This record gives sequence, C-alpha cells and structure tokens, in this order.
Amino acid sequence: MPRSEHSISREDISANALKVLYRLHNSGYQAYLVGGCVRDLLLGEHPKDFDVVTDATPEQIKGLFRNCRLIGRRFRLAHIVFGREIIEVATFRGHHEPQATEDKAGKKTTSHLNQHGQLVRDNVFGSIEEDAERRDFSFNAMYYNIADYSITDFANGQDSLSKREIRIIGDPETRYREDPVRMLRAVRFAAKLGMKIEENTAKRIPELAPLLANIPAARLFEEISKLLLSGSGLKTFHLLDEYKLFGQLFPQLQPFLDNPEGREFKMLEKVLSNTDNRINSGLRITPAFFYAACLWFCVEERQQQHIAEGGLPPFDAFNLAITDVLAIQMQRIMIPKRFTTPIRDIWHLQQRLNRRLGRRAYITLEHPRFRAAYDFLLIRAEIEGGELIELAQWWTEFQSASPSKQKKLQSDVRNSEGFQDRRRPKRRPKKPS
Repeated sequence: MPRSEHSISREDISANALKVLYRLHNSGYQAYLVGGCVRDLLLGEHPKDFDVVTDATPEQIKGLFRNCRLIGRRFRLAHIVFGREIIEVATFRGHHEPQATEDKAGKKTTSHLNQHGQLVRDNVFGSIEEDAERRDFSFNAMYYNIADYSITDFANGQDSLSKREIRIIGDPETRYREDPVRMLRAVRFAAKLGMKIEENTAKRIPELAPLLANIPAARLFEEISKLLLSGSGLKTFHLLDEYKLFGQLFPQLQPFLDNPEGREFKMLEKVLSNTDNRINSGLRITPAFFYAACLWFCVEERQQQHIAEGGLPPFDAFNLAITDVLAIQMQRIMIPKRFTTPIRDIWHLQQRLNRRLGRRAYITLEHPRFRAAYDFLLIRAEIEGGELIELAQWWTEFQSASPSKQKKLQSDVRNSEGFQDRRRPKRRPKKPS
C-alpha cells in the first residue's frame, strides 16, 4: 500500500522511533515499523510501543547507537534507550532449521526446538518475507517502510482488521507449540481490540492450554500484567476461562472455575471489574492487590487444612497457609518480592481488622497497607456478607471520625461483644493491726 492508500502519518509515530528508522535507513539497512504499532495506527489508536525490524544484525545495530544494549537469549534483540522510552529493534527472523546456519556476517546462528515443539533458542536471521511468516497473527505482519512510507501486508492483515478477527499465521498447533504464549496473546487481543478469534485459530487452544506449564514463570508474570491489568481484565478473564487457560495460570483456582455462582468466581469478577474501572479512570493499581484478592480463599482453605490435620493454632496455621499458597502459585507465575511483601501485609491485616479495641485500632489505621487492606475488606463484605458488612461499615466510620466519635465506636464494640475488663483490680492497702 503506497502512502496515498493508508492512514499512517509520521506525525503519529514516536520521534525516537523515527530517529532509529532514519539512522538505519541512512546507514544502508532496511528499516520498518512492524507489529502492534502498525496495527494500532491503522485502527486509529495511539500505540504504547514502537517496534522496529531491520536486516542489520544485533551487533551492527549496536555499532550505530551508543545508547543501545543487547538483550535476550531465545532471540537477540537491541534496545535503543531514550530516557524512559525504549525502541526495540529486531533482526529479520528466518526459518529455524535443525542445524546451524550462518548470517550475513558469517557468524553461526542456531535454533532449537524442545520435546514439546517449543522454540527455546531462535537466533536465526533471514529475509523480510521469512520474518513475516514467523509473525504470530495476520494483522501483526504489516510493515511500514521508512524509505517510501508504504505498508507491505504479507498475510492479509488488513482483511483481518476489517473483519475484526484474530487469525494465526500458519498451522495453529505448530505455532502454539513453538510459543504457547501465543494462546494468551490471542485472548488479549480479542479483549483489548474487541475482536473475535477466528474458528481455526481458536479450536486447538483448550487442548493445548497445558503447554503453558513449559513457559518460564518470570515471563508469565509479565504476560499476566498485560492480560489482566491493562483495563479490560474482566473480559479477558472470561475468555481465558472459556478457552481453559485461566486454570493453567492459577492452578489453585481451577476447582472453583466450574461454579460461576461461587464466592471464589465472584471475587475474581469483582476485583477485575474494580481494577478495570480504576485503570480506565486514570487511577493507579498494584498487582499485589489483584493477587491478594485472587488467592485469598485459597489461603483460608489451606489454613483450615492445617488446623484440622496438624492441630495448629489458627495464627500459626494462617502463616503457614500464606507460605504454601504463594509457593504453589510462584511455580507457575513468579511474583516479584516487591509484590509478595504487600500481598502478605494485605492478608495479615484482614486478621488485624477484627481487633478494634484500644490502641490496636489506631496502630492498624497507621499501617502503610491499611488502605489496600480496607478496600479488600469492602470487596469481601460485598461477596461474603454477614459480619463482614458490619466490620466494613465500622472501619469506614472509624477512619474519618473525630477522636471522641472513635472512642464511642470502640465503646459500642466493647458493649456489643460483651467485653469484660480483665485488668486485675487494685489491691486495697491492708488495715493496720
């Protein structure tokens, strides 16, 4: 498509991406925008990232940019750093062969498939035509050429955009086995772009969903953030559940997914709905809150198991349950410590919120995670009802009340619970004999 036949303007492209494209082009290399940024620009959206592809090798790219760093083991990439913006530059990928091949510089390049058909090493360079065949979905195989501002559409991506459908390039089973994360990406695009997954692309997903167990846990943390914490989490969750993918990501929640009326399922829907509302209103969110809410009932269930089977006191059983649940989850999704610490705090505060007398209430109120724990209590009250509703209302009043009103609220708790003062009475002085 020449410039006159498409809607992409250089005014809509990041200035830093243009710098990279022009320097590569002026140095004698091919340079294209590719993937999601081209797709989003054609849809009239504003891309968050601009990805560049070229026939220059990673080492040649690094030689052109002082602000370049090379990353990646499975496939080498160049990151050109402009302050907070990073322009990712990849070399055209070629078809993987069982034996080593040589790139243009005469350097050996290799690929490797494991026993499941998954690509674990993919440093094979090729032509733009080969690169297009290696792309995942048809609308991601459109290339914007900085040389003449044209777009080359290798896989009828424009047709997919007009039909609002997601269609994988090549044989679905082979492509999903090469990289099982493509199943998650299909769902993410369907939710984010309001599209449907084309029948042939969709039908093998439930059967191949267990392949996600082969993906490194650290990589899945980033994918979950894109899936569920980007403003369309509730719709994404329902699609993940439909295609049997959610239980692969959260194995401890698998038993609860068959009961949409259960409290566990409703908790997932509620926390994702609230998260979407916050993101779409421009408010901040933290993955810690999402994971704390998702796994809360798993912690409660595990605590009861420790009490019943080991005879542990509730406090010790609760601490052990937290450790167990996080350990099991991190076998599938590696949650960084900067999030596991607040997750633990939110859970521990659910216990402390029940203790409302004396200084304990004020100490809890001053805790740095109080607000997150209180917000979670509100969701629990809405889902579970019962005594949690009264507890949530009490904390709602207490945190904004005057000192005299706070004392009155504590007095009401003392009276309603039939609290007896356990302090030892003062001893009367002995009468002189």
